[in-house]
Amino acid sequence: MQLFADLHIHSRFSRACSSALSLGTLSKWAKIKGLRILGTGDFSHPDWLAELKQNLTKEDSGLFRYNETYFLLTTEVSNIFTFQDKIKKVHHVILAPDFETVEQLNDYLSKFGNLKEDGRPTLSLSPPEMLEHFSEISDQIEVIPAHIWTPHFSLFGSNSGFDNIEDCYRDKLDKIHAIETGMSSDPKMNWRLSQLDKVQILSFSDSHSFWPWRLGREATIFDLRELTYKNILAAIRTGEGLAGTIETSPSYGKYHADGHRKCGIWLEPSQALKYGNRCPKCHKPLTIGVLHRVEQLADRPADFTPKNRPPFWTLLPLSELIAASYRTTLSTKIVQKVYDDLIKSFASEFEILLNTPKDELEKIVEPKLANLIILNRSGNLEVRPGYDGVYGQLILEESQESKVDQKSLLDY
Repeated sequence: MQLFADLHIHSRFSRACSSALSLGTLSKWAKIKGLRILGTGDFSHPDWLAELKQNLTKEDSGLFRYNETYFLLTTEVSNIFTFQDKIKKVHHVILAPDFETVEQLNDYLSKFGNLKEDGRPTLSLSPPEMLEHFSEISDQIEVIPAHIWTPHFSLFGSNSGFDNIEDCYRDKLDKIHAIETGMSSDPKMNWRLSQLDKVQILSFSDSHSFWPWRLGREATIFDLRELTYKNILAAIRTGEGLAGTIETSPSYGKYHADGHRKCGIWLEPSQALKYGNRCPKCHKPLTIGVLHRVEQLADRPADFTPKNRPPFWTLLPLSELIAASYRTTLSTKIVQKVYDDLIKSFASEFEILLNTPKDELEKIVEPKLANLIILNRSGNLEVRPGYDGVYGQLILEESQESKVDQKSLLDY
């Protein structure tokens, strides 16, 4: 039984998140997207936790259900701590088996930060200390390093991360079974680090809204004999039952390339090094992106492919393709209409993106969009890289203006 899961999302109680996020909207759009399982997000926030307790139905499987969507109890925390006289900032996704365990977790976490201030609380707590205490609460708790390459708040972040996973988790490294790629990297980039050989590679959206161009934009595919919490946990810990991941193009992520948002400048790692990792326009330090950071830490070539790793599929969200085809923005009526027409004709967005034949698509949409969906499926779309908090951009026909911009960038 293959199931699509997005276990890293947020509620309306997290900063910079949609105020319309609820179990109802999440469940509705999960079904449309093709997601069978969602993380609840934010179980550490008391108001959201109360909502979860009131509205979720506990199943014999150990999962929870709202309408037709299964939920796991999850949250994300921001660990800020000192290591060798330097401030480190690492985000983690936490999975818990039941509300009793969540209550114990929240009681412990509340000693290190204000849980009501943000759905993703900031904690003055080191990862090894956190993992040690969690193991005393339950062996069914799972901690996953989130978006491990993001510059500012991650395991390998260029601004506050580590060069080695062991330095972060020390004698508790055996409690870390999987990592999350984040939008600016994919499994192939992570395969280049031999230090990650013993952990599973997962992908989730870190969605701040329920819209289908955010929810499930990255996801993990489980292949389980029976859908249970224990089977999901076993797959995360051992790899048995992991069928692959859905990835956006790494270039689509907000921190793929090096860059300086204020000046509108992005560079490849070799270009950034040429300018001493400083903006060639204003000469301030660049935000070093994921591509550069991977190059710094990799001990394998870019074409390295390991044995016995699950496959991955590189896909941009369907709404992005529709918007690009009609040369408009994501939230316009035409994008929603075309999206709705496709969903009414086929089972879900993932079914459209992964499986629907071109001739079937052309019965519903224009050939140009049908062709774009097929190109997306084969990974043959060009994306101008994201940088310094700016999303990457799908390029269909590069304009003369963009060519001039790129030339002027290289001539600084």
